[in-house]
Amino acid sequence: MLYFPGPDSFTGEDVLELHGHGGPVVLDLVLQSVFAAGARPAEAGEFSRRAFLNDKMDLAQAEAIADLIDSNSAAAAKAALNSLRGEFSMRVHALVEKLTELRTYVEAAIDFPDEDVDFLGDREVGHRTTALADDFSALRDAARQGSLLRDGISIVIAGPPNAGKSSLLNALAGYEAAIVTEIPGTTRDILRERITIDGMPLHVIDTAGLRDSSDRVELEGIRRARAELERADHALVLVDAAAAKSENPMQLLAGLCSEVPVTLVLNKIDLLGEAPRIERAPVTRLHLSALTGAGLDLLREHLKECVGFMPAESGALSARRRHLDALRRAEAHFREAVHQLVDYRAGELMAEELRLAQQALGEITGEFGTEDLLGRIFSSFCIGK
Repeated sequence: MLYFPGPDSFTGEDVLELHGHGGPVVLDLVLQSVFAAGARPAEAGEFSRRAFLNDKMDLAQAEAIADLIDSNSAAAAKAALNSLRGEFSMRVHALVEKLTELRTYVEAAIDFPDEDVDFLGDREVGHRTTALADDFSALRDAARQGSLLRDGISIVIAGPPNAGKSSLLNALAGYEAAIVTEIPGTTRDILRERITIDGMPLHVIDTAGLRDSSDRVELEGIRRARAELERADHALVLVDAAAAKSENPMQLLAGLCSEVPVTLVLNKIDLLGEAPRIERAPVTRLHLSALTGAGLDLLREHLKECVGFMPAESGALSARRRHLDALRRAEAHFREAVHQLVDYRAGELMAEELRLAQQALGEITGEFGTEDLLGRIFSSFCIGK
């Protein structure tokens, strides 16, 4: 038995740990005795929730525990550890402190309108808003990197039959994940693979070839392919490089979802004796060979560039979609505050927008939140954490 007296324990409460010898049967007998004495099993995330409620850590740090446990790469684990150590929270608190200082300055000037100082024209306000804009941008970029490391991005490979979609999936995965034949329409259903590029997880989805068909099974595969395209973060539209010389591949793009970023991949350049290359145009064209691997490095770098991914050494922080949403709303309120200052000289409205920005940031660390939000967050933790 190990006793951890509060408030120095993980949760801030008195904690007793029981360590049993032997296999699961012995441990199960110990648990039965503990439950018979009046204890109950911990709920998911209960220990981390108690630590948060007892001010042992803030909400962002508590979430970083789950992210560290669930990390699928060394880069993701490093980002989670940065947040667990409080780096994310410290940067949020620093931003909140600067917002508070600016609010104090603005509201003091509003409360003393008889003073012969034009606070709206004061250079100090301009300097502070410029510095805050830079801080928002830097924190957003670091959090976005962490979100990419944690959640990854969804890449859908689409295109006509026999363009080499399954071959490209196999080349990226590094093994024969999909069946490849010369028969058009081999892929009928959705095939998903999770791969990693320099620590960035990708959810790569191979789809059925897009064409007119009367086959009911193939039509269902095409329907599913289009549904995946609607949800994708990025689409790789594959065409045969030889066929692209006589046909306009842009016609294929016209029928796809316009909201999804697209890269046109011209495959099978080995049959033409061409070298891999990338062309920057209204739609990026990338020439490669899925069979020989020529141009795959170009594709990997292009995908990282598309999402603004940087190595873990860039200072990524473990961040979730709710963090990014809170940052987005906080920055929107801040920009509206600057808009009220510059265009309308409306000090009262500027102060209110700054308050809303500060409140949105507080949601990240748990200073502002609801019981429902906490319940959803901690319910996703594993038992005993």
